[in-house]
Amino acid sequence: GSVALGSLAAFGFMALLRRTIELREAQQEVSRLAAERERMRIARDLHDLLGHSLTAVTVKAQLAGRLVGHDDARAAEEMHAVERLSRQALGDVRAAVAGYREVSLAVELATAREVLGAVGMSADLPRAVDEVPAELRELFGWAVREGVTNAVRHSGAHRVRVQVSPTRVEVTDDGQRRSAGIAGSGLAGLAERAAAAGGQLEAGPDPGGGFRLRLTVPSPAGVSAGER
Repeated sequence: GSVALGSLAAFGFMALLRRTIELREAQQEVSRLAAERERMRIARDLHDLLGHSLTAVTVKAQLAGRLVGHDDARAAEEMHAVERLSRQALGDVRAAVAGYREVSLAVELATAREVLGAVGMSADLPRAVDEVPAELRELFGWAVREGVTNAVRHSGAHRVRVQVSPTRVEVTDDGQRRSAGIAGSGLAGLAERAAAAGGQLEAGPDPGGGFRLRLTVPSPAGVSAGER
């Protein structure tokens, strides 16, 4: 009996030891995955934030350079805008790293109007975003930021149009046709954000010419098909 009891105790101790080791390994794996997700979040946010901000800074600086000697007062205004955008970019980077970054659809539309005007593109933007649910305005803001940044960088367009509804945001331009599909870090990051919200991102040539970025999410409760 003593031998059996001792064997049972030894077996129980070994089982407990194995479970403790397995639990520790599982905790380490969870910690590793959490750190990896945080690194990916920071990398994605920095790409999206800096891609847009640095594009705006470049556009403003180029405009100021062209104005020097012709309209020095306007050139000074543009350089002040460069300083403001640089400070904003620095604040965005700090907020992204700290995890407190927040994007506003209304702010992104206002910034889009300013940037598109600086490069001579016509901006057709919604006047209000009241119809967009509050929980989707950050996601839609990211979509506007990505669509406008791509138009300024790659399209050579004359006109950019942004449309929003309770379930969709769409950015189109009349520039050069670009290849279809979700390619590039910016669009890939936006597709991840859309998927996390149960939505879908489409990016490719617009049937009417130019390029179209469309992000669609499921209809929230109380929104009929006619309102989409």
